[in-house]
Amino acid sequence: MCNHVTFSTLGYVSGLLFLLSHSFSPCALVIPSCSGSEALRPHHPAAEEPLTFRVIQISSFANQSWARNQGSGWLGDIQTHGWDSVSGTIIFLKPWSRGTFSKEDLEYLQTLFQLYFRILTWGVRAFASQLAFKYPFEIQASAGCTVHSGAGSESFLYASYQGSDFLSFQGGSWQPSPGAGTQAQTVCRLLNECRYIKQLVQMFLIVTCPEFLEGLLAKGKSELERQVKPEAWLSRGPSPGPGRLLLVCHVSGFYPKTVWVMWMRGDKQQSRTRRGDVLPNADGTWYLRVTLDVVAGEAAGLSCRVKHSSLRGHDIVVPWGRTL
Repeated sequence: MCNHVTFSTLGYVSGLLFLLSHSFSPCALVIPSCSGSEALRPHHPAAEEPLTFRVIQISSFANQSWARNQGSGWLGDIQTHGWDSVSGTIIFLKPWSRGTFSKEDLEYLQTLFQLYFRILTWGVRAFASQLAFKYPFEIQASAGCTVHSGAGSESFLYASYQGSDFLSFQGGSWQPSPGAGTQAQTVCRLLNECRYIKQLVQMFLIVTCPEFLEGLLAKGKSELERQVKPEAWLSRGPSPGPGRLLLVCHVSGFYPKTVWVMWMRGDKQQSRTRRGDVLPNADGTWYLRVTLDVVAGEAAGLSCRVKHSSLRGHDIVVPWGRTL
């Protein structure tokens, strides 16, 4: 199967290189606008859910002569790949980031990404004015797949322009996002007329991505199944005002990233709980800070509850005042 994907991808790459070298049709020129993005839609799968592999792109255009393309690959919340924009090469961030693909397979995929970024930069410079893309601007893109045990796979491809949804690839065709306007409608209409582009995207989403994801899951099994229990402690933050307390619950050292933390009074969740960002520790585990603003006299009886897959249903409960 991998060899079939390899030769098919190489054929499409050759075809697109021919278009790039010999044609000035809109089919070749508008590829950069439609490489799709869910970049603004973070995904945090629970440990028991299937993992998603996604390729994320951020392309910044300051003017007609300056552009920067950034790329990365993610397995769930774990960054597995980067992109060296100077050398045009894939950066493998984990020992298992190559999955089960051969050196030749990965070289063909690298060639595909090199081609994409070339067309992206060239096409934007040539048609930014026609498509009403006003400098400076940014294109964000995300494409990937999720493999379900015994139930096939799902794929996605989304694009955004200046942080707003622009278009997606669904059911074998390009679809403008609601409210994206005539820009997206025009780009999608042109892309839907291009057989090479549609075949290439379908090959990546339906065949190559699920196969690559399964290889990552196989090679990275020991790290992906790693479970590290969190530690939790409480502290008092800066006073939010006269007669008020800021209760802080610190949860650290847990893996995987997905965690549930809530301030509670008995079995009742406190709706004013405020959750910070989940931040990385140096050892690859995670840290989270969760706060609650309360009247000083109402702090008694409150507690911080932590749920995590490593705890196997035995939640951590830290009452306020116990460790202060």
